[in-house]
Amino acid sequence: MIAITGASGNLGKAVLSFLLQKTQAANIVAVVRDPQKLTDFAGTGIQIRKADYNDPESLDTAFRGVEQLLQVSSANYGEQAIREEQNVVAAAVRQGVGHIVYTSTLNPSESPVFWGGQTCVRTEKTIREAGMRYSVFRNSMYMETIPLFIGSAMEDGQIYFSAGNGAISFVSRIDIAEGISNVLLQPEAGNRVYEVTGEKAFTFADVAALLEKNKKISCAYTDVPQEILKEELINAGLPEEEAVFYLNMGDSIKAGEFALVSPQLEKLLGKKRLTAEAYLAQILRNSEVNAG
Repeated sequence: MIAITGASGNLGKAVLSFLLQKTQAANIVAVVRDPQKLTDFAGTGIQIRKADYNDPESLDTAFRGVEQLLQVSSANYGEQAIREEQNVVAAAVRQGVGHIVYTSTLNPSESPVFWGGQTCVRTEKTIREAGMRYSVFRNSMYMETIPLFIGSAMEDGQIYFSAGNGAISFVSRIDIAEGISNVLLQPEAGNRVYEVTGEKAFTFADVAALLEKNKKISCAYTDVPQEILKEELINAGLPEEEAVFYLNMGDSIKAGEFALVSPQLEKLLGKKRLTAEAYLAQILRNSEVNAG
């Protein structure tokens, strides 16, 4: 059986959808904290098991009989995230999982700029030492986060962020999900690390240029000092902890931690990846249709 943790999230649901196209539903286990969030998959024939990264006993139950496991990285960071991810690996070992696929980040290390990188490097190490076959997807930032980063620029063309001239190799979440499904269905897959990126890296000035090309209006990127951006985010209602994390992402982009470009995802897919140009054109068309 193949189990997907975080199955109610956007990535998890996309992986489930691809697996349902390629294998029998009875072979698929969706592991979630709240089964009510998977009503989209009711009646498909997949198994839905309730578990929490903070509850090792529930993970043991959820992973029983599982041969291939997708471990989606924790949504938390710091010591909380490290504990949660260690719990998942330990339960997989106890239940005899043969192959674990883990969603990591580009450039994980003991002292990264991006806080999530420290969690990921520790989880990767634990997985390698656990004796299971492993496949690590070191993912760049999702292409689908572009609207979150650029905010009202979708309408007025003006991007305000604090990332300097740092570039990001934005990658489609759907392409990642398809690549993961392909690896989960390869019986002998394992002991590989994949650098998962888009085909080019873009600065936010580059994104502004793409917006200008599509919207036919003047677009620009302004690098905002962090203290000013933080104040604006908090005034807009974002909790301070989330605002600080958002700024940390900007620092990591500025440091080049998401600039790597690799062809490995395209090889896994056996086709071209979705490009940032095509994605932006698509969402701008959709926004115009909705506005009309």
